[in-house]
Amino acid sequence: MRPTRAAVLLTAGLVTVLGIPAVSAAEAPTDLFVNNATNANCSDTATGAGTKNTPFCSIQAAAKVVEPGQTVRLAPRAYGGALTIDRSGEQGRPITFVTDTTNPAHKAVLGDALSIDGASHVVLRGIIARQAKVERSSDIVVETSTLAHEFVIGAGSADVRISRSTIASGRIQGGAQRTIINRNYSNSTASLPAISVLDASDTAIANNSITSYCDAGIAVSGGASGTSVANNVVFSERAQPRCETPLAPRHGLRVAQSAAAGIRADYNVVHQRAEVTDAAYHWAGTDYKTPAEFRAATGQGAHDFVNPADLNAAVVDSADATAPGALASLDIAGFGPMDDPGAANTGKDGGFLDRGAYESHDQLSTATVSVDQPWAPVGTKVEVKASSNSRWPTGMTYSVDFGDGSAPVVTRQGGAAEAVASHTYASPCACVVKVTASNAAGKKVYAEQPVKVTPAGALTAAFTAAQVLPSSDSPAERISPLTVRFDPAASATPWPLTRADVDFGDGTVKQVSDLSRLTHTYRAPGDYKVTLTLQDAKGTASVSSQTFKADYAASGYVATEPFRFYDSRDDTPVMPGGVPLWMDLPIGMNKPEHPLSGSMSAVVLNVTVTDATQDTHLTVWPDGQDRPATSNVNVRAGATTSNTVTVPVGNSDGALMQLNSGWASIIVDFVGYYQPNIGQRFSPLAPARLLDTRATGGALPGGKTRTVKVAGVNGIPADATAVALNLTATGSTDNAHVIAYPDPARRPVTSNLNVEPGKDRSNQAIVPVGPDGTITLFTNSGSTHLVLDAVGYYGKGGTSLFKPVVPKRLGDTRTTGKLAPGATTTVSGLPANAVGAVLNITATDTTGPGFLTAYAFGGTLPAASSLNTLPGITVPNHVITPVGAGKVNVFNSWGGSNHVITDLLGYFTNP
Repeated sequence: MRPTRAAVLLTAGLVTVLGIPAVSAAEAPTDLFVNNATNANCSDTATGAGTKNTPFCSIQAAAKVVEPGQTVRLAPRAYGGALTIDRSGEQGRPITFVTDTTNPAHKAVLGDALSIDGASHVVLRGIIARQAKVERSSDIVVETSTLAHEFVIGAGSADVRISRSTIASGRIQGGAQRTIINRNYSNSTASLPAISVLDASDTAIANNSITSYCDAGIAVSGGASGTSVANNVVFSERAQPRCETPLAPRHGLRVAQSAAAGIRADYNVVHQRAEVTDAAYHWAGTDYKTPAEFRAATGQGAHDFVNPADLNAAVVDSADATAPGALASLDIAGFGPMDDPGAANTGKDGGFLDRGAYESHDQLSTATVSVDQPWAPVGTKVEVKASSNSRWPTGMTYSVDFGDGSAPVVTRQGGAAEAVASHTYASPCACVVKVTASNAAGKKVYAEQPVKVTPAGALTAAFTAAQVLPSSDSPAERISPLTVRFDPAASATPWPLTRADVDFGDGTVKQVSDLSRLTHTYRAPGDYKVTLTLQDAKGTASVSSQTFKADYAASGYVATEPFRFYDSRDDTPVMPGGVPLWMDLPIGMNKPEHPLSGSMSAVVLNVTVTDATQDTHLTVWPDGQDRPATSNVNVRAGATTSNTVTVPVGNSDGALMQLNSGWASIIVDFVGYYQPNIGQRFSPLAPARLLDTRATGGALPGGKTRTVKVAGVNGIPADATAVALNLTATGSTDNAHVIAYPDPARRPVTSNLNVEPGKDRSNQAIVPVGPDGTITLFTNSGSTHLVLDAVGYYGKGGTSLFKPVVPKRLGDTRTTGKLAPGATTTVSGLPANAVGAVLNITATDTTGPGFLTAYAFGGTLPAASSLNTLPGITVPNHVITPVGAGKVNVFNSWGGSNHVITDLLGYFTNP
């Protein structure tokens, strides 16, 4: 109904009663904390106890020291013992005890009685107590609490208020003055009145909901001048077994002769169960069953109801808002008075306060908002529709903030299904429309929806495509090589998109309807046409294309202690030829015992082929790509051969390997890896001899080690972290293997070179530098002479980064003619900016023992070998060599003619 003068009184009354003088920040004392949880670190005696970090264990400890204006914050837990409050606050600076929680159902529980004795200006909220007593105290407030048994207010106490609480029963006695009992729910099963007043003046019992089983709902006796009983709802229920016998009369209101002259009673409701035969009223010794009888005899209860046919109609919007205590607080659930539009305002002066502890309200809890054009260009009229779940929508007010700095539009829903507000944006923005829905009681709920206001113009597709590079060596970060980040943010899209497709040029099409960034990983390097196709709600289309070059990024090298991670002899003893086998590389946490970076671009491996059933070769290449026409390891039937392999990482964190024919076992050791933005740079060297046991130290015996200085000598700086070496074995007396490793105290279960009697063998190794710039050599059997040539190093002083490539063949003399003894072949096809190359060079169809040496085109032939050749045997070797003008020379010694096959695995460039 339309608000009347009483509506103003309601608002003013609540402000007056609930208003608390502000305390300035400088005056406000620090809060005290109580929490007896096991992990709370509480203490009642420690210096500084009562802080959040060291709370009191008991509420009583806080009550002994609390000061005016201070708040004691109680954790919602059970606390043993009674609580006595005898300290006082000040006017406007009360002492406050409050349960520290946002959930009103959670409360601090006292183990025994609550006693407030000789105190003043005290507030308690959110407490559960078995019994409560207030004596010789003033200005006391107990709210939102539970008093499980009888409470007593007496001994001359004044200005005590019990509000918004669940109570059993209570007595106001002993000369208490100006007590207010309002907005409480009482469920009294004891054999005494739910609320009784004895010899107390100016008591206000207002707006309570009382259920009484064994006695009267409200009883007043003795000297009780100024007592007001108004707006209460009393339910007289059937007797319970616990009620004492003989059963006391269950009157709704009982007033003794001694108190009748000083009481005002009106606007109450008495609802009796059929089993209750007692009169609703007992006044000055006489029973009255109906309000009419009661009013005719006493002049009281003019607006009372007894057993109304429609209880809700009797209670809603029908109370006396001017009655003492009626507006002392919000209702028990925290709601203020609300005007129910479906009920007549029959309260005093046309007011709409409800009777009882519970205020009828619209149950407002949520708001909704919809925008008809959430994506539109500047100048488009946007219409917002707002609604809520209020039961009384006609009283709802909506404030619509369009998020662009313009003044909010305030609108009412009235009788419509939704409130409507419109606005025209003047400039582009990513705005948020925020709706504040308010009911008549001032409760607010909120809703919001983003809107995209775009520049006016034509639909235009545009994007950027950039390679994604890793920023760390974390095992948890996975950025695959050949990954592109696609960003369509540069597109002009004045209207909503109905289609936004990205064709990455490799058969992959992805949707990007919200124009967010995407990433995509290509399976192989190459030039790809990337196309963005847009279509908007107006039917307009726009297409944009550009070529993206997917390539492996220049990378630094990270040396690791070598470890074995694959051995087919452990599960599949032999690998069949002609069938590719996938190899799970130790990337990220793929091998938990060896956590490594999750974003490697290429790996360095030592691959051994053994137990071959026929002469064959092995090819290793990145997974997800076609097998290249290259080879990495060549092996004779029954022999064992190893070679270093550098290969890019595939898009599934793996590599593929395949025997050309026959069967064999495969063993793979991890040596290190390349990755953009981390690791060390490389500096190529003209081959420099670091060791020749034929001249110094003698052959290395089986089971023994030899330490070799590799850093701080021959142009390799002392701070080098790894060296690239060509390791040659000659004069071997037994089939054995040789290991090169950094730490002499930690020999790995790996190998770098497999040797045979009567045959010179070589392999390139990249070895981390160990203590004092050394590495350690070991052979397991027989004895062998070792020759060690350095071809480059990695470290802070390195100058170049590695660019992986999919293995590809650069040269093959089988198509151009055999390389004669003493002749040189030039291999081209390297980028002009390459300063070094990683090659796999294979010598085959050899007519006599000798060696091959790779060196930079235009450079000087070094006095070192890259691989040793043997007649009738195909010999491969991993070779790192300087490059000149995009070319490499390969010199054949004077031993015999050779066919030379050169495969490119990658190259080095100076950034």
